[in-house]
Amino acid sequence: MKKMFLTAAVLTGFLLTAAAADDSDQFVLKSGDVTMTVDISKGGKILSLKHKDAEVISQSRFPESFGSTFWTSPQKEWNWPPVQEYDKMPYTVAERTDSRLSITSQVSERMKYRISKTFTTESKTGAIVVTYTIKNMADETRQVAPWEITRVPNGDGTIFFDAPLEGITPAGLMTFTAQDGAVWYTTDEAPQNRKINADGHGWLAYSADGLLLIKQFDDLDASAPAPGEAEIQVYVNRGKSYIELESQGAYATLAPGEQLSWTVRWMLLPVKNGTKQAQLLKTVKKALKH
Repeated sequence: MKKMFLTAAVLTGFLLTAAAADDSDQFVLKSGDVTMTVDISKGGKILSLKHKDAEVISQSRFPESFGSTFWTSPQKEWNWPPVQEYDKMPYTVAERTDSRLSITSQVSERMKYRISKTFTTESKTGAIVVTYTIKNMADETRQVAPWEITRVPNGDGTIFFDAPLEGITPAGLMTFTAQDGAVWYTTDEAPQNRKINADGHGWLAYSADGLLLIKQFDDLDASAPAPGEAEIQVYVNRGKSYIELESQGAYATLAPGEQLSWTVRWMLLPVKNGTKQAQLLKTVKKALKH
């Protein structure tokens, strides 16, 4: 198999490459020791996020169980399965410069939106910033919210965020504890699928196997998400297969031709196995200040 890499840009802390021949649809962004792989042929998904050689994103090949994707909210407008134009069909490279990659979806015949994703890096922090844009291509005014879904393995990990314990719904579905200024869930195995909603404070974190994934986004008022949705959601698939870390932006009204943009800042840091909760939270708060 022929191997060749075309370098699109090289800056301090930034590298954007596209593999030629059989991997030409995959683009790799590099910021310090962190690499993110985006596949435009598979719904513009983030297929991989690594610190050096350590992977944090689910690499399962079962449908709807791998990578990081983007949907429109609320889900009740399209139910299931995910909208093909956003989740599975090819995206087009709209722009590739020294410091960014921008890709664009096809317009959904059913939903009448076009999705764009722009990836940039922060050389000083090693963060990768993803900005999602939803454009209303219909001839009528619509209401919509942005929604990012990132799948991680359900191993021996911990999920935590800043939210009131009593506000996590449905109550008792997953065992969260309040400690050290956050709520914490240790991954477990159960025979049923489970999902919770929470009114967070603009960040969501996951730690497992010596890695700490931090996602930073807009802190919403409790009334801002789409009906029946939430700023933070965690879905645990039955068994010990995968977990979805989900965050949503504000529910907005778009006239024909109008668009909204929403940004998620991704950080992936090495941590020692067994790091205590207080230290994990301290690391998160330090990262959020940059």
